[in-house]
Formats: sequence, C-alpha cells, structure tokens
Amino acid sequence: MKKALGMIETIGFVPMLEATDTACKAAHVVFLHWEPAGSGMVTAFFEGEVAAVKAAVDAGAEAAAKLGKVVAAQVIPNPYEDLEAFTGKPKPRTA
Repeated sequence: MKKALGMIETIGFVPMLEATDTACKAAHVVFLHWEPAGSGMVTAFFEGEVAAVKAAVDAGAEAAAKLGKVVAAQVIPNPYEDLEAFTGKPKPRTA
C-alpha cells in the first residue's frame, strides 16, 4: 500500500474546516492536523493511499472554494519520511 500526503491551504479557518470535513467524508484518509501559516492562511494535512488522498483533497478543495479562497491543494505520493516533521505525525522512535 503506497502512502500519500495531502495538503489543503486556505485563507481562513472556516474554509479549512469545511475542506477537512468534506475530505474525510469523501475518501478513507486520516486527518493528521492543521497548521496556521500566517496572514490568515491555514493548512490541513491528510494521509492515506494515493488514490484516496487525491480524491479527498480534490473534494475538500472544491468545498472550501465555495466558502473562501483556496491557496493551494497538493498531493505528494510516497513522501520522504523526514517530511513527517512538518505534518504533525510523530516519528517512530528507534532504540
């Protein structure tokens, strides 16, 4: 199973919340967390199989665009493991 990282960045919390709700209902993805980016921009992070993340991000971005401005929507298939530092997902500890 290939993993993917999906992101939706909006201006304003409400469009981001709508994007997150719609994305999670559209496909089997895990909402990792949201991150403020400054100047009113917020980004939601998702993880799952590539096709599911693509479907979720597309649906979420479309829903958010009805309420406000979508700055970016991106899916990264098989992301480099050190990107987890930016997603809020804890990195496994090794002994």
